[in-house]
Amino acid sequence: MHACSATLRELGGIDVLFDSLAAQTRSQPPAQTEHPRRGRPVADAQAAARASRPTRIRTMFLSDLHLGTRGCQAELLLEFLRQHDADTIFLIGDIVEGRRLKSRRRWAERHRAVMAELFAKAHGGARIVYVPGNHDQLLRRYAGQYLGGIEIALNAIHETRDGQRFLVTHGDQFDVVLRHMPWLACAGHAAYHGLLALNAGLNMVRRRIGLGHWSLSAWAKYRVKRVVNYIGHFEDSLVAQAQQSGAHGIVCGHIHHPSDHLLGEIRYLNTGDWVESCSGIVEHADGRLELLCWHDQTGTRRSRWGWRRFGRAAAKAQDWPTEV
Repeated sequence: MHACSATLRELGGIDVLFDSLAAQTRSQPPAQTEHPRRGRPVADAQAAARASRPTRIRTMFLSDLHLGTRGCQAELLLEFLRQHDADTIFLIGDIVEGRRLKSRRRWAERHRAVMAELFAKAHGGARIVYVPGNHDQLLRRYAGQYLGGIEIALNAIHETRDGQRFLVTHGDQFDVVLRHMPWLACAGHAAYHGLLALNAGLNMVRRRIGLGHWSLSAWAKYRVKRVVNYIGHFEDSLVAQAQQSGAHGIVCGHIHHPSDHLLGEIRYLNTGDWVESCSGIVEHADGRLELLCWHDQTGTRRSRWGWRRFGRAAAKAQDWPTEV
């Protein structure tokens, strides 16, 4: 793994990551290679082996992983990455927190494992395009360069198997609050993380009384009129940009609100995040795009129709890494 020396001097966190990965061979998931028990049909063992293989897809879109923060659900993310093999992966911003990029503290093991998996996919032949967002905007100055085999770009155009063109961008450039009222954005950021912390405690109580997970912050998004209007304005701005780019649709992130719908003739897709919804978008071999949620209870795949209206809960307090 390599990057330009200037990048490594500024991005101390990436330098530390590369050193740690070079010192330790990437651990592979357990291979399902057990011989069938005596008397068990060979066909059963072969079927089990097939079931353990990753799902082959054409393209994967992920955003808002927030590696380097306590809210990142790295274990679920790692499971999702290992269960899917893609020819192309788009990392659409807010992948790593800016402070994590600069800090020379060691990475939490689960977060390092996620980055190791991504680098392994890049070196295994997958094309990975990293489109930075507002949390990792430090990387925007390196657009056109490669970091450990991962291409950095300000935006991208992706063409699906059936010829549909999609603009790929994080979306923070179209956030009117972030652009014109940064103080309000900071206040909202603090309030959001406060809700996540409160939600972790709330869900601990809910689990003890036998109730399922519930997201307080996602519930608030649907209940507060100003937030609903904000999301609507954000979507309209991105759709307008897609039209100007001559694209059939847009794939973005930023607002932690997974979505897939038509606005006029433009298809709007938002990948969601890996703090609450644990969602992403995949393109199948036939060019069909699907919004997926990685369910934390069963580890099974759910389509967008099975995604809970109010999303997943925030990261469990006891699962948060102690070092970020």
